[in-house]
Parts: sequence; C-alpha cells; structure tokens
Amino acid sequence: MKHCMFVIFLSGISVAYGAQRKVDPSWLHRNISDVQEKVMDITTPSCHYKPLFGAGDSETRIVRSVARFGEVTVDAGGHCKQVAYSAEEQIYFVLAGSGTLRYGAEKSSVKKDDYMYLPPRVRHGLANPSSSPLRFVIMGFRIPHGMPISKPPKLQIANANDVKLHTDTGHPASTQYRLLLGNRKGTNDRLDCGIVVTSLFLMQFAPGGTNFPHHHEMAEEIYLVLDGHGDIAAGGGQNGIEGLHPSGPGDAWFFRLNSTVGFYNRGKTTAHILAVRSWYPFRSRDYQN
Repeated sequence: MKHCMFVIFLSGISVAYGAQRKVDPSWLHRNISDVQEKVMDITTPSCHYKPLFGAGDSETRIVRSVARFGEVTVDAGGHCKQVAYSAEEQIYFVLAGSGTLRYGAEKSSVKKDDYMYLPPRVRHGLANPSSSPLRFVIMGFRIPHGMPISKPPKLQIANANDVKLHTDTGHPASTQYRLLLGNRKGTNDRLDCGIVVTSLFLMQFAPGGTNFPHHHEMAEEIYLVLDGHGDIAAGGGQNGIEGLHPSGPGDAWFFRLNSTVGFYNRGKTTAHILAVRSWYPFRSRDYQN
C-alpha cells in the first residue's frame, strides 16, 4: 500500500512539472488576414496596425533582436502618429498606395515598393493624402546598450524595382535576389546603413524553384510571402523533407537562431518573398565602427 502511494506521489510530481514545462518554438507563423488590429504608439483612428511579431503580438519570448514587425494600413486622407525611438532602427516597405513620409524636418513622397531606413532618434511618420488606402510593412530592431548609434547624413530611400536581380552563391539559380538594404559595413546592397539589420532583400522564385533549406547561427530572420504558393521549410531537417508547411500570400514566418528556413515554389507562377535578417546575439566586433 505504501509503495502504491509513493508511485502516485511521484506521478503527481511528474504531472506538475510537466504542466510547468514549456518548450520554446524555433519558429512562429502568422497570416495577416487572421491578425487583429492593435492600438500602438503610431496608430490613430485612420492608421491601423496589425502586429505579426514583437510588440503587440502574443508571443514575444523567442523574438530577441526584432522589436516589431507588422502591417500598417492608412485610410485615404489619414495619417499615423509621428514617433522616434532612442534605441530602435526601423524600415518601412510600401506594399500598396502612396503617401508622404515625414522624416525629421523633411518631407518625401513615397509609393508602392519604396523602402526607407529610419534610424534611431529621428522623428518620422507616414500620411496618406491620396484617395486610396496606403499599406506598408513596419520593421523595428532593438539596438543593444553600448552599440554606437549613427545617423546617415540624409534620408535613405529607394525603390525595390530599381535594384537588379542576381543569384546567390550556395543557392540554385531558380531563386534570384534583390539586395535592398544591408549592414553599415556592407557594399553589395542598394542601401548600406543598418546597425542591427544585416540584410533586407526580395526573393524571386521561379516555378518549381527553391533557395534550399538552411539556417543562420547568428541571425534571426523573417519571411513575408507577397505572392505565389509553396512550402515553407521551418524547424525541420535541412534536406527540406521534414518541417514543410503550405504557405501563400500574407503568410509571415519568424525563424529564431539555427531554425531551418527555406521555400519551395509549388505553383506555376513566380513567387516573391520579402525577407529581413538581424544580428543576434550581438558579437563584440559588431560594436566596432
């Protein structure tokens, strides 16, 4: 009888510990259409924010260098609140429509496929004087204490269509890349001004194309599927057989360090994915100018 009671006691401990134990996922998935709007520091009655990862999202435990990643819609004639962050750099990428960017004392017109780098301590915001909605992706990245913060001498802005396509060593020719923005030490991107951001790029997948499943030991990565259909490789084997997940327009994927990441275009048309990578954990050499 005592032996039975002891077994029951141990079983109770196991259940208790099992209930408390939580394994962090190696990746997160969201779809823009399923995400509810949240009131944030930039929102107004005419500026609506859908948090995908980071601030405003329900799961922030594994998201480290990414402060926020989400979609903003500005109604016709509407505007977002202007903001400035002491230790966060941001990138805006315009998905649809046109508007006016306020960058410090400057104003600049923006349109579809424009993207802009917004450094720390510079007040910025978007307004939509047009008669159609303006949609853009907001990406924010935390800058760790002690890392030098510098501001480009002028607004860094470009259009993705003006960036040439090219292939990447280590990946098949079925995937081509537009290197939009990179680290301030870089030389290959259209804009090289990121502090924590290492690379913002567009991937173009031919029908049946892939970028091969792979992983990153020192960077977090986010994929946003703009168009096309296929399978995302996430958290499974590097051969792409395990961990395949059907994916289409509006799907967003966050990959933590060492998570398998990749895409297979299963459709008959070209697929496009907007991707961004950011350093984490931060190495001492990244603090050097």
